[in-house]
Amino acid sequence: MIVWLNGTHGAGKTTTSALVQQLIPDSRVFDAEKVGETLMDITPGLPETDNFQHWPPWRQLVVETARRVLDYTGGTLVIPMTVLVEQYWREISTGLAHHAIPVRHFVLHADQETLRRRIEGEHPVPSPFRLKYLEPYAEAARTWLHAEAEVIDTTHVTPAQAALQIVLRASGEAQALSCRDLKTVTDGCC
Repeated sequence: MIVWLNGTHGAGKTTTSALVQQLIPDSRVFDAEKVGETLMDITPGLPETDNFQHWPPWRQLVVETARRVLDYTGGTLVIPMTVLVEQYWREISTGLAHHAIPVRHFVLHADQETLRRRIEGEHPVPSPFRLKYLEPYAEAARTWLHAEAEVIDTTHVTPAQAALQIVLRASGEAQALSCRDLKTVTDGCC
């Protein structure tokens, strides 16, 4: 199966995905951004864009790569990737469903002030690229994204607590966790 962690920059997807991977046996993180980076390296380049997700091959290659990796390794893929365009999410989720790959779609959410503070605190100079996605995220959350996924509010929880929530919600399809596994990630909460 796939555990997809959506949400905008600053929500905690990268950190949380590594923790989710630790909690789900036989799982691995697949960074779909690497597919976009590969496409950006094609020269002469593809049509000009400010986001590789606008290239249809990115969406198709994410589906195909996930399918091939799962066919080869089995287990679970944890995919931390922001997808804010509903059509793009439909293409990806339909493609995965076509290959009978179950997807648990989670959105890591935080309020705008928290997201801005996190992004501005990451580097000496805040990333304009990351900041420009705050409003599109808010719009997607209002119009379709929160209805399409299970929302995990990360405003006042640690990445370990968010990871535990995700794994517990997905546990109907994931293997059971031992108390020792939970302690590893949550610093002894059980």
